[in-house]
Amino acid sequence: MITGAHVVLYAPGVDEARRFFRDEMGYTSVDAGGGWLIFALPPAELAVHPTEGLPSQELYLMCDDLDATLIELAAKGVEVVDPPADQRWGIVCRIRVPGGAEMGLYEPRHPSPLAAST
Repeated sequence: MITGAHVVLYAPGVDEARRFFRDEMGYTSVDAGGGWLIFALPPAELAVHPTEGLPSQELYLMCDDLDATLIELAAKGVEVVDPPADQRWGIVCRIRVPGGAEMGLYEPRHPSPLAAST
């Protein structure tokens, strides 16, 4: 029934954000027409958390070694907005996406359904 997830990141500087995902992150893409690039992402997970505030969504990309990933991204000029913080569920930080957006990046410590399905 459901075959995947489509993530939308809104950024005022869309060309810079698209270049970031193509060049710095190395994601392949297709042009859906008129320069609207759609990028292939790694496998995904979905977590549902309780909230006492308004419902919301967050985007985190996962990596196996956050320190090594940040060194690689820093060499490409990627800015860390919030430095790595050790949480119970993983080590997390926020990076700036050129064009006016931010997103989370983390090294998970929790069990992954991706590992269980292989």
